[in-house]
Amino acid sequence: MRRQTWQIWHASPAESAAESCFTVLLLLPGMRATKNVGNMKLKVGLIGLGDQWETRHRPALKALSDRFEVRAICSEVAERGQRAAREFGAIAIDGFRALILRDDIEAILALAPDWVGPLPILAACDAGKAVYSSAALDIAPEQLAEVQRRVTDSGIAFMAELPRRYAPATIRLKELMATKLGRATQLFCHERFTTESQTSHLRRGKFCPLTWRSLMEQLDWSCYLVGRDPTAILSTIHRPLVLGHPAYYQSATLMFESADETVPSANCQVSVGYYFPACWKEALSFRRPSSIQVLCERGIAFVDLPSNLVWFDEAGEHTESLDADRSVGEQLLMHFHRAVTSLVRNTSDLADAYRALRIVTAAHESATTGQRVRL
Repeated sequence: MRRQTWQIWHASPAESAAESCFTVLLLLPGMRATKNVGNMKLKVGLIGLGDQWETRHRPALKALSDRFEVRAICSEVAERGQRAAREFGAIAIDGFRALILRDDIEAILALAPDWVGPLPILAACDAGKAVYSSAALDIAPEQLAEVQRRVTDSGIAFMAELPRRYAPATIRLKELMATKLGRATQLFCHERFTTESQTSHLRRGKFCPLTWRSLMEQLDWSCYLVGRDPTAILSTIHRPLVLGHPAYYQSATLMFESADETVPSANCQVSVGYYFPACWKEALSFRRPSSIQVLCERGIAFVDLPSNLVWFDEAGEHTESLDADRSVGEQLLMHFHRAVTSLVRNTSDLADAYRALRIVTAAHESATTGQRVRL
């Protein structure tokens, strides 16, 4: 039987307090506050077409053509940008600054993490344009604090792409935790890749971006499900050789201690690694663990991204397939559209991205020193 689908807004305490007291109106250039502002079509410019363009962003923009109008595209590969511009009836532009300064652009979608870093975000801050960024988790630690300050000072609407939060299975799990399962007390989250899958990605310093980003997404996902900041982390790193290829494995235990007797402490174990040669690709999917396993006060849940959820309580097993729900890309862009057109300022995603980066930095410190690091 198909369940009725609805979405719950899980605001942070700070957001809830702010919204209960007052609403801050932020009108983008050319916008007027109207009764049906949530139904307006947002004119956007695309900066970069990253590795998720074909599978996430392009289909989502097509499905949400009643909410987004692509007016201009700037891509690191000119031919690819021109092809996308023709498809969406937009203009291909060579420079991202020229795109941002166009009068017909109300918001920026920065979709290529490894191209020009935070520069488009800073330029959008100067121009007063709202920003959706898939690069927020890929900004270097020494740059992210400055980006956060500039976004705050500019007053723009900003959303970082944190895709695991908006997967249909995650949204449903949050509903169950609020109504049936209770708070999370133990989480297990593991991800693995082939060794060759790293070779096409540029390296940033001594860390591999794909592993770095995956670990940040896992940690953010865990914090989101637990509902509060962690207090400490302990991590280890192993770098073996597999058939002559350098491999990598990192595990981390995230602790959520609680001084409140009514709030249970929580513990999260995450791991990420690339240690399967491509010739073992069948082994990569053999008995693959769930995307995340969440033990709660009154039950346990197993999530397979993006849309499969199995959970257990006193009544037994419950299986839910949410394939008919909107995709992750659509959920993300709908959330951004709502953040911009509701005229209520929200930059919490950037703070969460900064938190994830701080946690990963602490994890590497712990792996280096062999000691637990307080957060």
